[in-house]
Amino acid sequence: MDTRTRILEAALGLLAKGGAQELTQPRIAKAAGVRQSHLTYYFPTIHDLLQGIAKYTLDAMTAELARHDPNLRPVSLLDAAVETSGDKRRMRMVLGLVSTADREPKLKPRMREFLKEIRQGLAQMLKAGGFEATPDQVAFLHSVTVGQGILQLARDNEEARQEAQRVLQMAVEFLRRS
Repeated sequence: MDTRTRILEAALGLLAKGGAQELTQPRIAKAAGVRQSHLTYYFPTIHDLLQGIAKYTLDAMTAELARHDPNLRPVSLLDAAVETSGDKRRMRMVLGLVSTADREPKLKPRMREFLKEIRQGLAQMLKAGGFEATPDQVAFLHSVTVGQGILQLARDNEEARQEAQRVLQMAVEFLRRS
């Protein structure tokens, strides 16, 4: 694993363990097994790191979706949505990005671009599954998936996971009927 990837994986691990407040240069460098100078070489600011984490996570999500049924029938679509919403690292990354963008206006354009990329990928996935989704339908599925993920993270129990599966099934069914 290269240095950049080690840093990103370490940052994701810290996010999963304790949220965005864990993302300090000393903690990340220690977890990645690199000097802080290496960290700042790859990610000069926290914004750069968060953007790197977001891109890395988006690429990983795309690769995961590619492993699902290539026709992405509704069951595979549901599986992908449930898997995404139940990933604590992703949900903490999302919360960390949103919180940081709220405090740092300079990050907002990056967030907008990141969300645009996510929705483009989601639209492509839906299209591959036979759904010609409108931008509003894509936004709906994205919002439901993220919302369920955050609620699962907050409650972190089997009841929350089962609820997420039912709600996401309803979202998929809604898309199929529209």
